[in-house]
Parts: sequence; C-alpha cells; structure tokens
Amino acid sequence: MGIFSFFNRGSDKSKNIAKDRLKLVLIHDRAMLSSGVLDQMKDEIIEVISKYVDIDRDELNIDIAQNTENSRRTTLIANIPLKPRKS
Repeated sequence: MGIFSFFNRGSDKSKNIAKDRLKLVLIHDRAMLSSGVLDQMKDEIIEVISKYVDIDRDELNIDIAQNTENSRRTTLIANIPLKPRKS
C-alpha cells in the first residue's frame, strides 16, 4: 500500500461505473439503435404483449445487452412480469 493509495480508494468504483457506461454505449452502437428507436421498440413490444396478457408495467425491463456466448452480438432482453387475470 503506497502513500497515495488513500486518495485512490473511490477511483475503483468510478472506474467500474465508467467502464459499464462505455460498454452500454458500445452495445447500442453495435446494434445500430438510437435511444429513440429503442424506446419506440419498447413501447410497441409492450403494446402487442398487452393485447394478450395483463402485464406489470412498473416492473418490466427491456434492454439490449452483449450476448454472453458471442461478444460481437447483441441480445434484446425482456423481463415482463405478468399479472394474474381477474375472473
């Protein structure tokens, strides 16, 4: 532990946050989707699924991520909790 390590304690956290943000930007860039297009796609997915089942809009999450099997591919991940149907 060096003399200046005391001043760098928070830099690991900031470095990881910046790294995650950069990954997100690169993923969106590789998918060639602007944030507006992604928002429109999310709205349309929600609209279509809502025609068939009741969904919990407060808990849903739709995002683009790097494919775990192939880092050069992107994956659309949709976590959409369903609400029980009222009889």
